[in-house]
Formats: sequence, C-alpha cells, structure tokens
Amino acid sequence: MIVRKSFHFRLKTTKKQARLLDEQLQECRWLYNELLSQRILAYDELEISLTKIQQLMFLPELKIERPGLEKVHSQVLQNVVDRLDKAFNGFFRRCKQGQKSGFPRFRGTHRYNSFCYPQSGFNLEGNELKLSKVGRLRILYHRPIEGTIKTCTLKKNATGSWDVSFSCEVDVRPMPSADKSIGIDMGLKQFATFSDGREIENPRFFKQAEKALAKTQRQCAKLAKGTPERRKKGKAIAKIHERIRNRRKDFCHKESKKIVNEYQYICVEDLAIKEMIANSSFAKSIADVSWNQFCRYLSYKAEEAGRKIGLVNPAYTTQDCSRCGHRELKELSERSHVCARCGYQTSRDLNAAQNILALGLDGLGITPRSLRL
Repeated sequence: MIVRKSFHFRLKTTKKQARLLDEQLQECRWLYNELLSQRILAYDELEISLTKIQQLMFLPELKIERPGLEKVHSQVLQNVVDRLDKAFNGFFRRCKQGQKSGFPRFRGTHRYNSFCYPQSGFNLEGNELKLSKVGRLRILYHRPIEGTIKTCTLKKNATGSWDVSFSCEVDVRPMPSADKSIGIDMGLKQFATFSDGREIENPRFFKQAEKALAKTQRQCAKLAKGTPERRKKGKAIAKIHERIRNRRKDFCHKESKKIVNEYQYICVEDLAIKEMIANSSFAKSIADVSWNQFCRYLSYKAEEAGRKIGLVNPAYTTQDCSRCGHRELKELSERSHVCARCGYQTSRDLNAAQNILALGLDGLGITPRSLRL
C-alpha cells in the first residue's frame, strides 16, 4: 500500500539565508495578491473568469514588470498560481453546497508564511538541503526520510525560524494482527480511560505555561506599538505558544502510536468538538486537551498499520450500564457509576469506555452488542 506521508524538520539558517528566504516569500505573497487582483478586475470590468492556465501564461510578463520574481524558482511561482486556483475552487464548491463561502482574501505580511517546490528545484545532500536560487540549508534531522520525495515546502514560523516539510510516497506494510480490542473514553480529568482499566493522565500543557504566557503578554502590552522592544516580546510570546504546540503534538504522536502497536480494533467517540467548545464553560480545557489532534493521528496511524477504527456516537455512553444496559441519568459532577438494576459499580469513565468498546465492535461487525450484554 502506497500512502503520502509528511516529514517535518527544522532548518538551521544564517542571517543571509533567512533574508533570502524572506525575500522569496514576499515575492510569492506579492504574486498571490496580484493574481487575485487580476481575477477580481477581470470579472468586475470584463465579466470573464480567468483560469489557472491563463494566469500561468501571464507569468513571463509579470517577471518583466517585477524583476524580483526572477529570484524565485519558476515552479515555486507556478505553485502560487495553483494555490490561488484551489482557493477559488473551494469558494465555488462551498457556494454550491450552501456553506459559508469565504471569498479568497488578499494576504498581508503575516498571512502568507510558506512556499512550495512542487517537483524540482531542491535536492538533499547529506544533512543539507540545496534549494535553487537560495543555496544550501542545514537540516536538523530527528528521523530518516522514507520513500520518494514529491514536494518540498518551506514555512516561516511566528518566531522567525524556518521549517521544511517533505511530502513522500511511502510503501507501507500492515503490522501483524494483534487480536486485541480497546474502547477509549476521552475526558478532561484523565486524557483517556481505556476499557481495560488503564488511564492516560491529562498533561495540561497550556495550563503549565499559562502563568509565563500571561506575564510575557502583560509586558508586551505595556510597550509602544511598532517598537523593536514590542516585536521582541511578541517573538517571546510566539515561542511559548510554539513550545506548547510542539509538546502537545509530541504527546499525541507517542500515545497514538502505543495504542496502534497494541490493539487491532480501536473504538473511540465521534465527538463534535467545535460545538463543545462553542457551548461550554470548559472551552479552554477542551482546546488544551487536543482530542481532535489525537484522533487524527490515531486514525492515520491505524490505517497505515492495517488496524480498524470504530467511531461511536457518544450519546448515553456514560448513562448506560455496560453490564446490563440499564439507563440512569447522571450529573456531570457524578464521577462513579452504580447501576440500580444489576448493582455494577465502577468509575464513570471506565463504564463509558466499556460501552464505547461494545458499540464500536458492533459497528465494525466484530461482536454484536446483544452478545456482550
């Protein structure tokens, strides 16, 4: 089975290299805004819709008008045209489906932070990345790159550092069958409770850094806008957020990999997280616990490993008894489960995880729910 995988690495750049990358990024941003302006004017004044091919043919004339575009690899510029075309295709698709459309917008300095080499113009030589019209950049490797590299994307972080992402086609072989099943109940007190009784503690990464973040933000708010001191504090705030994001990402990767390695059938709740955040006093805690990120990592790792994921409607999983099926409503503050019919006693989260396992296996067609009661 061939799948697309991304490999992300940090780049070690000199001041000169960072300046060259910044210049190329700004040229790509200018081109994106110019092409968007052309599309708008063509429709408003001539009532015609420019196509991707027409705008690609117009690139040589734009290079004459703006010599700075000559410093950028030709396929990087073509990729900018492709990005804008995808933005319009997404806009028209949402309009047809009756969704919130979101017309493509002009990109400011801080709203355009990456450019891509879609086919050529880049080459890996040891621990260095050779880029056309940029030079050699040192890559800080943390794992080997697998498969065939298809695209190379460079991204500027809010802290001013640069990352590189390689999209690769990898031949993945399924793991040996594990013949074990697990149900997972996501929570705030515990990050996850398993149907076999094990738990994963909630790391609360944002809460750990919240005090330092608040202090830095107060210091930044006292400084005048546009000053070097304020920009420096802004980078310090961005670094705190980046560290939180990296720790959370690392945690989700490691825990999802452990689960996929051990279990063949994995049953999880299909949570409507956006609605939960919008209508809850626990919005900050829900955002910090990163359920959605964990489930995404779990899903793609399971697919690559040949595991099965069962998505379960979370309704009544905490109210129903996992032994006899008796439904008894509980307040959120009640953290234990005591069945009035069969007398089964356990924690609220463990009971929910056992229900999730039963419903998930039923949905996967492995074990009917009726046989488990």
